[in-house]
Amino acid sequence: MVVVDDRLGEVVPAAAVPLLRNAVVYAEPGLAPAAREALAAPEPPADLLAQAAREPVVLFVGDLGCADAEALRSAGARVIGAPAPAGVELLDAVTVMDRLRSPGGCPWDADQDHDTLRKYLVEEAYELLDAIADGDREALREELGDVLLQVLFHARVAAEDAADPFDIDAVAAGLVSKLVSRHPNVFADESSVLDAESQHARWEELKQQEKQRESIVDGVALGQPAVALAAKLVQRASRAGIPAEVLPHGEAVGEALFDIAARARLAGADPEDELRSVALAFAERIREAERRARESGREPSELAADEWRELMSDLSDPVAVRSES
Repeated sequence: MVVVDDRLGEVVPAAAVPLLRNAVVYAEPGLAPAAREALAAPEPPADLLAQAAREPVVLFVGDLGCADAEALRSAGARVIGAPAPAGVELLDAVTVMDRLRSPGGCPWDADQDHDTLRKYLVEEAYELLDAIADGDREALREELGDVLLQVLFHARVAAEDAADPFDIDAVAAGLVSKLVSRHPNVFADESSVLDAESQHARWEELKQQEKQRESIVDGVALGQPAVALAAKLVQRASRAGIPAEVLPHGEAVGEALFDIAARARLAGADPEDELRSVALAFAERIREAERRARESGREPSELAADEWRELMSDLSDPVAVRSES
């Protein structure tokens, strides 16, 4: 008896191949139509067990829970299968996305395009960042799935483009090609072992060569948050040898903010992360002050400025706030 995984298409365990030469082959009706068609095998007869006692019989099944499989196993039949490769569940995800987008699927999914999906990609990315910051493993797993959904969704939409279609396989193939070409020290004969910083610089160098970019700022995602954008531009400028004194600075709000972000990045810090940490700590201080107000019988929405000062005066240390919560 051979157990096959419908998600792998026409793949048959190697150990089963020799048995097919001298046996009568059947396919359980529960197999996917594509698998049954590839096997070109009939459904098992009612007297399968009796036939198996007379001559070699091979039954292809999707799982061992069907009646014929249980009967053969009880009679001592050999079971041949193969472990599913890593990533096989992604095939189910692709199939589900295709079903949702196809006629008879979900009307909302069918109405979406790249532009309407943009906000969901941003939202899911930020929710993933929150899960990472919180150290919440369950939320991390869920949010990674939500980000993956966005990739599958956009790839499915792209497959329907009349002028320039591509699908999830093309996306994955492009990613594999990129990873291999930008790691010659791993996948080719380049023997130099680099530290993380040098490897990152080498990555950027290879990227610029591949894309034949004319400017060091080509390829910078201009839609990212402004602080992160400033930091990325400063990083590119620094690597190109542009001196710090020509970076934007001045009294205007935008110039001052850029200057702060630039100095932080040049000092080795990530200004986006630094500002986010302060903002999150401030949010914690507000929640703690609101909790204290309610405990004292006051409604936060009705607090005067002096009352806020009183409640928050000893909450300036984010570490102290976390320890009290």
